[in-house]
Amino acid sequence: MPTTLVWFRQDLRLADNPALVEATKRGAVQPVYIHDQSSPGPWRPGGASGWWLDRSLERLDLALRERGSALWVGAGDPLDVLMAMAAAAEADAVTWNRCYEPFAIERDQGIKEALKARGFEVWSSNGALLFEPWTVATKGGDPYQVYTPFARACFEKSAPLRPLTVPDRLLPPKVDSTAFCRISNHDASTADWTAGLQAAWSPGEVFAINRLERFLEDNLEDYGDKRNRPDLAATSRLSPHLHWGELSPRQAWHAVFDTLGRDRALSPGSGSETFLKELLWREFGYHILYHFPHLPQAPLKPAFAGFPWADDKDARNAWRFARTGYPIVDAGMRELRTTGWMHNRVRMITGSFLVKHLLEDWQHGAAWFWDNLVDADLASNTLGWQWVAGCGPDAAPYFRVFNPVLQGEKFDPEGAYVRHWVPELADLPNKVLHSPFQAPPEVLAKAGVQLGKTYPKPIVEHKRARQRALDAFAAIKGRS
Repeated sequence: MPTTLVWFRQDLRLADNPALVEATKRGAVQPVYIHDQSSPGPWRPGGASGWWLDRSLERLDLALRERGSALWVGAGDPLDVLMAMAAAAEADAVTWNRCYEPFAIERDQGIKEALKARGFEVWSSNGALLFEPWTVATKGGDPYQVYTPFARACFEKSAPLRPLTVPDRLLPPKVDSTAFCRISNHDASTADWTAGLQAAWSPGEVFAINRLERFLEDNLEDYGDKRNRPDLAATSRLSPHLHWGELSPRQAWHAVFDTLGRDRALSPGSGSETFLKELLWREFGYHILYHFPHLPQAPLKPAFAGFPWADDKDARNAWRFARTGYPIVDAGMRELRTTGWMHNRVRMITGSFLVKHLLEDWQHGAAWFWDNLVDADLASNTLGWQWVAGCGPDAAPYFRVFNPVLQGEKFDPEGAYVRHWVPELADLPNKVLHSPFQAPPEVLAKAGVQLGKTYPKPIVEHKRARQRALDAFAAIKGRS
């Protein structure tokens, strides 16, 4: 009986897994995962996402064993490991679901050619996106660089395919090998965020489905109104599950329609329409990354190659380790370091602060997020940071410099978010919670706050920092 290796990557699930389903039609299957530490270069899984990956692989292995199979895990050059696994499993075919990072596209093309040259059957499928990046284009055939028309084009396309069901049972190859039984390839046991990650998250397909169901039941209706409030548990928190493929976007998309029906799901201004647009924002990130593969290393707008960044290591460290003196910024950076995640509105606030208040290169922020996020996704991370910096597709206008005090007052009006993550300010009244540096001495004393001792003074003054940013942006305005 023919045996097929199913190469899992960012599709760590059994449901709606095209590569797995197609392999089962052919005969016996051997699921495999390879820790590729060379092809990704600087985009290897960071500390937080490496922690997630290990636990997700453990969950996947358990799910496979329930269906009569098991996950083989190797490390090294993917082609060499695949050849060794194929020999051990007596396999003559390999299949996978496509990845869209530039390094992954180049790697997979080379592996496919090499395997075919050795006589293997090889095929790949779309298991990560609603629409392949090359299937959405302007009327002129060009890639979109602005989100709104991109989203409109996606809504006008035929609906994404329905999710595939889980195979009832997987027929394993008639071999017995223990050569590829080690799941973990990361040592996160000593990282100071481990306890926080464990408290905040449960990786794995089962937990992804449960989280989606809870979101649809509890938060979908009000999602459009409350998603910008970090003090409320109003977002889906599905991003790491989607990144690692424990949940497919097709599952999330169709779950909304199955729950509400098409007309209600697409009702203008509804929470469901807003959520669907967020799924399309993720698609937009992959669309942009596929068509402009240089973006993780360079701005889309060439003028920004000569931007006068400040390059102040002390300022960057104050941002990284929550010592900016602006409570909403410091709260976000503490949430990130503790849980491996940050509310999206706060990602925009903290990102804007680094790039515009501190005038630090957006790539410093992208790298820090990459190492600390459990949902570190090259497409979304790159798009988000270039948007904040004003140098990417559909970018924020250069003159938009978020005032961190006003942002805190607007989106954390009762101060619950700041009080949770910056407890040394918890006793301050709401009026000055987001601007302790403006509080009268007696108010600070009553709350037990000593600026410069128990909580830092602002490292920059907003008005001056804003003007410095505007001057820097004006210096490159008009350059091609």
